[in-house]
Amino acid sequence: MHNAIRQAVIKFEQDFMGRGPTDVRAFIIRDLVVVRLRGVLTQAERQLAKNADGIEMIRCMRQNLIAQGKDNLCGEIAGITGLKVTGLFTDIDTQLGERIMVFTLDQDLETIQPSGNP
Repeated sequence: MHNAIRQAVIKFEQDFMGRGPTDVRAFIIRDLVVVRLRGVLTQAERQLAKNADGIEMIRCMRQNLIAQGKDNLCGEIAGITGLKVTGLFTDIDTQLGERIMVFTLDQDLETIQPSGNP
């Protein structure tokens, strides 16, 4: 499941940002799916991140892109986990070139038994 989540987020980043991150890690913590992406900034964004106005531009652009693709991305995560995604929270650190995504689920994924197991 972790790998499927990673792949879904990588595909989203490639489709919406034009390039994928250099590293993606997914963690499942009860009713949360936490995804850490490294190396997310484009060369142009790295240049913009050298001043406060540029940092704000990057944040706004990335938030708008997430908003446009949120339904698709949450649908992918729901399909992988089998649970409803109730929220998506994200932030980016332009100095580190990292983004964190947190998906909230309607149930605790760690307590759900796999299909066919008692």
